[in-house]
Amino acid sequence: MQPDSAFISAFTRLGMFLGQFTAPPGTASGDERPEIEDLNSHFQESFAQILDREPVLNPWFTPEFLQKAMKGIASMLEEEVLQKWLLPYKLVPLPVENRRRVGLVMAGNIPLVGFHDLMCVMATGHEVLAKPSSRDSRMIRGIAELLSFMDPGLGDRIRFTDERLSGLDAVIATGSNNSSRYFEYYFRDIPHVIRKNRNGVAVLAGTETEEELYALGEDIFTYFGMGCRNVTKLYVPENYDLKELLQVLDRFYMLAQHNKYANNVAYYRTIYLMNRLPFLDNGVLLLKEDAAISSPVGVVFYERYSELEGVQQKLDLHREEIQCVVSTSPDIRDSIQPGTTQVPLPWDYADGVDTIRFLKDFV
Repeated sequence: MQPDSAFISAFTRLGMFLGQFTAPPGTASGDERPEIEDLNSHFQESFAQILDREPVLNPWFTPEFLQKAMKGIASMLEEEVLQKWLLPYKLVPLPVENRRRVGLVMAGNIPLVGFHDLMCVMATGHEVLAKPSSRDSRMIRGIAELLSFMDPGLGDRIRFTDERLSGLDAVIATGSNNSSRYFEYYFRDIPHVIRKNRNGVAVLAGTETEEELYALGEDIFTYFGMGCRNVTKLYVPENYDLKELLQVLDRFYMLAQHNKYANNVAYYRTIYLMNRLPFLDNGVLLLKEDAAISSPVGVVFYERYSELEGVQQKLDLHREEIQCVVSTSPDIRDSIQPGTTQVPLPWDYADGVDTIRFLKDFV
């Protein structure tokens, strides 16, 4: 059974529209395809204004990282990608009486982090009551307006609130380890997916090229390392020279000019110095030997290893803390290549929980 054509059409057009905002400011980026002529006429200027204001309202959302977010979403909204994603589920249009109200508690750590959950609910035919983060509410509301304009039926199924969520049939909530305990209790009586802190890790073999190490830098520094797919932990061979890695990562020096990020680096540098803890420092990143998976912003932890088998055992032990694993080694299971953590496709579900399957099964 083919996926819903109305959904595919609307989200494909949305991807075309957002793809216009992936170029640096001041460069030509308009898309004159007839499929989105009406969207450009009504929304191009207003959405551009939203993106222009965002770095002022939330300094962590820099123009560069907003462009990356638009590019990532546009790539997952290509028609062939959407068809491939939804075809195995054999989704059927839901009668109005079978629709359920799904609450979405959205995080605000990176731009449009809640978009994928919204898209999943729309794909399965249910209704959304979303509570966006105050740090990232403007873009997701703008996208909802676009969807409503393209297909009023979609728009009728999206609602936002700043109040406590209630009257739900199910919920998908994303937050910290602390907030997850509250979510687990508050939503205990309805079907739920509660996401906690997770991070990306990288396993270096010591044979990576300079290009692969630079790509690893993208996995570390994109969104200032604040996303659940950002690499916050390295496993390196016993004799690996970390200074060589830092020399490559020097190319991300411009991040040190960002006030909030630089303050984080300076804070932890001071803490480590005061406590006489050893660390490496290239001015834009601190490397500290530590067994933990999650590191502070501006810091990446590392551990040395003698055998990859031992690393795989540690990855298995900490699988509830790990979102993705980066490695060029074929001996590391389910790993992805450097530079790909921030361009997930629709089937790369957060925490490994199949959101579409959850939304199908709880009805």
